[in-house]
Amino acid sequence: MTGKPEQLALCPDLEQSLCYIRETAAYSADLIINRVTVGGIPCALLCSEGMFSTTFLSEMVWEPINQISQTYATGTALLDAIQNHKLLGVDRKSVERYDTLFHLLHSGFAILLADGAPFGLATGLQGYVSRSIGEPTGERNLFGGKDGFTETLRLNLSLIRRRMKSPQLTFQMLQCGTLSKTDLCICYLQDRVPKDLLDQIRQALKNIPAESVLSGGYIRPYLEESDTHLFHSIGTTERPDVFCAKLLEGRVGILIDSTPFALVIPQLFCEPFQTLDDYSYNPVYVTLVRWLKYLAFFVAVLLPAVYLAIAVWHPELMHRTLLHLLLESEQTAPFSIATELLGVLFMYEILREADLRLPKSVGGAVSIIGGLIIGDAAVSSGLISTPVLTVAALSVTAGFVIPNLHQALTLLRPAFVLAAACGGLCGIALLGVAVLLNTCATEVYGFPITAPIAPFYRKGLRDVVTRLGFRRLVKGNFRVEEVRAHDKH
Repeated sequence: MTGKPEQLALCPDLEQSLCYIRETAAYSADLIINRVTVGGIPCALLCSEGMFSTTFLSEMVWEPINQISQTYATGTALLDAIQNHKLLGVDRKSVERYDTLFHLLHSGFAILLADGAPFGLATGLQGYVSRSIGEPTGERNLFGGKDGFTETLRLNLSLIRRRMKSPQLTFQMLQCGTLSKTDLCICYLQDRVPKDLLDQIRQALKNIPAESVLSGGYIRPYLEESDTHLFHSIGTTERPDVFCAKLLEGRVGILIDSTPFALVIPQLFCEPFQTLDDYSYNPVYVTLVRWLKYLAFFVAVLLPAVYLAIAVWHPELMHRTLLHLLLESEQTAPFSIATELLGVLFMYEILREADLRLPKSVGGAVSIIGGLIIGDAAVSSGLISTPVLTVAALSVTAGFVIPNLHQALTLLRPAFVLAAACGGLCGIALLGVAVLLNTCATEVYGFPITAPIAPFYRKGLRDVVTRLGFRRLVKGNFRVEEVRAHDKH
């Protein structure tokens, strides 16, 4: 027997089939083959070590088949009888091809093969070790649920179903990755998602040429329309409650096995400024907090550049006292203000990466060395002026308010500093127009991320620039499909 597993149907001859399975698996140590005679027919039970529960195997497979006393003429008759009269498990599948056999085998299924039968019976006995449900680390809240997605796909599906018991909620499974065969699940509400959007997403996932899918970053570039956009049009979340809220608005969610982050299509630009706690506070307070977040975004992006532009190109705009302080601090600095700002910003990114990658036991040393020793020594020695360090620290701190936009902020800060160094406020304005055009041109499957502001949709503004009370919000829930339909008209 020759050929690739995906090109071959299951061989009825048990010995020949087992020989081919061993050779295809390269005699892997985790392949377990148990030979047994059931009903007078030679059989084999295949498992993958570490992927199944021995308790489930004993109770749901061994005990039922050991109770079979009747003799059968063929293996097909035996498996038909087991399939029709024995409940070996709830999750049961019929295996007719070797590619299906290997995928189920490595997914925690036990597969029963019988001599003379051109198919096998697979029973789900998943019992591999997985991380327990814990609080999300990147999306903390005060009043929402404390459970987050884990690396186990089936467990994540149960977290969603527990919150949404509607039959309109649909889960569609598929595989991605030519070698890894990673399980993906498309989640959506049937009555709220356009059919053409689902078809486009399914087609995009099926055409992904990647050999393996180890995280959402492996498939996000194939779903987004371009890699040149500054802001992502596909969002991520590790919270089941946030995920369900997006589904209610007509979004499509994608869960990936072995990763605790789910993808949401589409993501609007205004959503990183919103949190689940916004819907637990007074609307007036939430509106104030949102405006502070928008202000923090502009401070994080523009403050270093505006400071540089005013200090170098437009000193007349600065107060006389501040101008004297700036002159005094810069007299001893050996570098230009632009060089100082870029150096401090890049040094912060270096420290951040070091803090992320180092073990937790030594991660605190980065803050001590970077913040106290290096920062204090740089100011004391005159390498960096105090105003520059203060401006950079304020910009970085403001960026902490919107952590989901960290990638864009990291790119935009030095870009605006360079624009300010070249052209002052005019350079900032020109680059700002370019960024605005890039953001307005970003869309995914016909959904512009700048909606409902551009294109303007009044109904969607009830939960963007402000947050109205629930009595007014529930009167016609906003759905992203309305934005696309509005844009077409």
